[in-house]
Amino acid sequence: MDVRHSHGTEVHVVRACYEDDAADLIAVGGAHSVEILLLTESSCKTIANFHIGTRVTALAWSSRVSSPSSTDEWSIELAAAGADFGLYLLSKSASEEEEIFPFGGGRSGHHGKVNDMTFCGGRSEDSSRYLATVSDDKMLMVWDLHPTIDIASPPFPGTSPPTRPQPTTYVVKFPYPLTSVNAHPSTSKELLVADCRGSIFLTDWRSDPPEHEQDSWRNSSVVELVEPRALADSLVGPSVKWSGSVAWRRDPSADFVGAAYGSRFALWDMGNLAGGKPYMTGTSFAEGGSQFRWCPTYPEYFAVSTSSPAKGAVIHVHNVTYVYAQPTVFNIAPRPLYVRSFDFVACRGIPRIVAAVGREVIVFYIGVDS
Repeated sequence: MDVRHSHGTEVHVVRACYEDDAADLIAVGGAHSVEILLLTESSCKTIANFHIGTRVTALAWSSRVSSPSSTDEWSIELAAAGADFGLYLLSKSASEEEEIFPFGGGRSGHHGKVNDMTFCGGRSEDSSRYLATVSDDKMLMVWDLHPTIDIASPPFPGTSPPTRPQPTTYVVKFPYPLTSVNAHPSTSKELLVADCRGSIFLTDWRSDPPEHEQDSWRNSSVVELVEPRALADSLVGPSVKWSGSVAWRRDPSADFVGAAYGSRFALWDMGNLAGGKPYMTGTSFAEGGSQFRWCPTYPEYFAVSTSSPAKGAVIHVHNVTYVYAQPTVFNIAPRPLYVRSFDFVACRGIPRIVAAVGREVIVFYIGVDS
């Protein structure tokens, strides 16, 4: 059965937690707060609520998280980005109340909307230390949340001085606004960065900085992945900003990359790059795809959403084994509603999707028991 939860404001971002000890946690970003939901098969309940005072534009779970369903000593940690371009580290535990640590403000942070974020420490002890963010300001920033030195930084207006050192940042500048970032599931240095024109860069953010800052993306980018038709459409088509979305497939090899651009999706085999061109492409939504997500529990499944309300709130689920077959279409809500954000739930069993539709969070199965 579907699980529905009313957030109280428009829901702008949802992110499922992929950690084994917290696969039943969902983060919900609204007009002024981040709500954490504990999900069961037939219901959900709020276990934390962080009021940040601005619209949430991106969320990312830290690895330092455990669910109340797995331990009495549960704790949560995640990062959020706000429409004020500020960043926030959010934490709560069974014994402590919600804590909000703002950072990245003023001249040290982003100067455009933060479109996506991801923790990028791999499976090492640094898995919760480094946070990557991308923005309309054309910059990838990797933040060290636990720096060994304390660099003074002005606090946010109306806030008290920080109780911990301000994060330091490593900046990589790109030629166009950035829409999506995704960390390799196991390594600590590789990031996929997508821009608004149809290019995806496999970036080694730990590479040595270049002499000329404006060329930093060239120095850090190991491979550029291009979907030729998408790139051509962006060059000759109308002047619209695409919400390109890219992700590594979440299996042990992580050899496959998927992305949605414009009306198409594309898949790359990182073990056989063929000049950076995808090994498989297809049409997702004629009106334009918005987000691409791999299923963490069944890696052969991926899904694409659209932010166009032309057909209501709709998600297409594809199977890579039968990628040229028609996708399974899930009609979630009628027009004028649409899917603002979605993610696969990481719980074992029949895969589920969580979607942000209007003021609601809707969780539904994509299959049935065989």
